Amino acid sequence: MKNFIKYGFIFFAFLFLGLGVVLAQEKDKTLPKANDEYNKSKFAEAEANYRISNSKFPNRSVAPFNLGNAIYKQNQASEAKYAYAKALKNARSRVQKHKAYHNLGNVFMKEKDYSQAVEAYKNALRNGPNDEETRYNYALAKKMLKENPPKDNKDNKDKNKDKDKDKDKKDQDKKNQDKDKDKKDNKDQNKDKNNGKDKPDQNQPPKPQPGGISQDRLKNLLDAVNNEEKKVQDKVKSNKEKGRPVQTDKDW
Repeated sequence: MKNFIKYGFIFFAFLFLGLGVVLAQEKDKTLPKANDEYNKSKFAEAEANYRISNSKFPNRSVAPFNLGNAIYKQNQASEAKYAYAKALKNARSRVQKHKAYHNLGNVFMKEKDYSQAVEAYKNALRNGPNDEETRYNYALAKKMLKENPPKDNKDNKDKNKDKDKDKDKKDQDKKNQDKDKDKKDNKDQNKDKNNGKDKPDQNQPPKPQPGGISQDRLKNLLDAVNNEEKKVQDKVKSNKEKGRPVQTDKDW
């Protein structure tokens, strides 16, 4: 067992659950297409359709779980964990929870957040106690956590330094009060000179914009959506020319 864990990290990447995507229990025309694209390694196209399926059926766990897998396969593990969290929120069975927690643990392992990984695998085992892959990853995560403990000592030292700086900061704040008062008086005087209007501060830095999907992945998603829309339009046009009704897909 000791040697098993010692070399286990090399094989960790092969222990990812759910890459054979989960099938929907109810009819969903978009999800089967996304699953097919995923199995053909068209992960950007699959991601786009999983997002569409998730928006149409927001209370299901299948689409967000598969979405997390598609994002993970595009080397965006940190983003994938939000999809797995959504899948966990909507999960109705222990099997679904087990798979989502397992893959969430893989994300934390990739981020080297071994403490969170241990907890995720532990929850996965609670919902799937007989899964050997999860048990293996759980043992590996505990080993890595032991070898890479959280830096609590450094945090304590930083807290002590902050306490030592508090006194100096209070003294400095007191000195700055007079300066702030002078600046306010000068600002009020300038305001009066400009008919009561403040001039915009041209040196003010722009406000940071909220984060999101990277530009490259956003472009891939938009291209995938546009391609799907073009296919639908061509199909409608073709059916009109033939003068025959379109047959509906069979239930999964």
